[in-house]
Amino acid sequence: EVSTQNVSATGMGAFTGEWNVDHLKDMAIGWTLIGHSERRTKYGETDEVTAAKMAMCQKAGIKVIFCIGELLEEREGGKTDEVNQRQLNAVLPAISNWDDIVIAYEPVWAIGTGKVATPEQAQDTHAAIRAFLKSAVSAEVADKVRIQYGGSVSPDNCAELITKPDIDGFLVGGASLKPSFMDIVTAVQG
Repeated sequence: EVSTQNVSATGMGAFTGEWNVDHLKDMAIGWTLIGHSERRTKYGETDEVTAAKMAMCQKAGIKVIFCIGELLEEREGGKTDEVNQRQLNAVLPAISNWDDIVIAYEPVWAIGTGKVATPEQAQDTHAAIRAFLKSAVSAEVADKVRIQYGGSVSPDNCAELITKPDIDGFLVGGASLKPSFMDIVTAVQG
C-alpha cells in the first residue's frame, strides 16, 4: 500500500500545495503520516493541527500513522512520557476507529542523526505508550494497536529492536532509500 507523508487539515478549496483527504481518496491512497517531527518542527504543526487532520482522516476512512516523540532536551529532562501523552491526548477525541491507526514513536533526537534509542529505551517507551492507551482508551486498543519504532532504524539495530515485545515494526526513513533496506525487511519477517 502507498502512504503520503502529510495530509491537509483543510477540505477542498483554494489551498495551493495541500493534499486533502478527498485528493488521497481520488488517487486510491489509503494511508498518511500525521505529526511527523519535521512537520511539527519545520512547519509549526501543533497538536491542535494534528487533531484536525486526524478527524478529517477518520471521517474519510484514511488510515493514519500517527508520529509522536520527544526532543533531546525533553528526553534528558525526563519528559519523554509527558510529551508522548500530550501528543496522543490531542488526537484521542478524534479517533473513532482504532483499526485505522498505527502509532510511530520517533525520538526526534534519533531521526537522521545515526543515534538510536537503545533497545531497552525503545521498549520502555513503547510499553509506556501502551500503558497510557490502556488507561486513556481501553485494554483492547492498547493490546491491538501497532506501535512502530522510527528513530534511525538500520540493518545493524533492527534485529534486536524487533525482538522487544512492544515494538511492532518500524517506520523507516532514510534507510529505506538504500539497498540494505531489504535487510531490515528480512529481519522483521523473521
